[in-house]
Amino acid sequence: MAEREYKLIFAGSMGAGKTTAIAAISEIPPVSTDVRNTDLATHSKATTTTAMDYGEITLHNGGKLRLYGTPGQERFDFMWKILSRGALGIVLLVDNSRPDPIADMRTYLDPLADVIQTSRLVVGVGRTDSHSAPSIDDYYAALAVKGISAPVFSVDVRERAQVLLLLDALFNQIESAERSNASASTILQ
Repeated sequence: MAEREYKLIFAGSMGAGKTTAIAAISEIPPVSTDVRNTDLATHSKATTTTAMDYGEITLHNGGKLRLYGTPGQERFDFMWKILSRGALGIVLLVDNSRPDPIADMRTYLDPLADVIQTSRLVVGVGRTDSHSAPSIDDYYAALAVKGISAPVFSVDVRERAQVLLLLDALFNQIESAERSNASASTILQ
């Protein structure tokens, strides 16, 4: 019997913590395509992801959870769609210290709308300890305007337990949807 493989996407703006989040939970040393950041006007971090980050987790059933981090810069948006094909869900990370983090979140909602509709989404907001605005409620309101219902958490992606909390929330949504679909198909038969 072949082991099952599942795919999760970590998306978000440059500096939101995608590489760090994957490194916090991956069982293998993460594969990273970071290069020197030449867009210092947008973000002062030294390096940036240009293709993807990759890590993995072995599940209790022996399957593999493949973790893919998208590049954060909009000029690499073609990679967002490529990497998200077949994904079970998306972990969207937002840096609350950025000038307009709600706009940063919206940047990913439209290009990833097809994936969000066919899978699940959870939003992790970082740096809320030092930047309390916008609030978590503001993120919920921005998602509601787009017709999206998704959990939103304040997280520190350096902390393994907090990244795993995001995955737990995502998998609870996936399991709930599967139960609903199974119930609907039983009713329709």
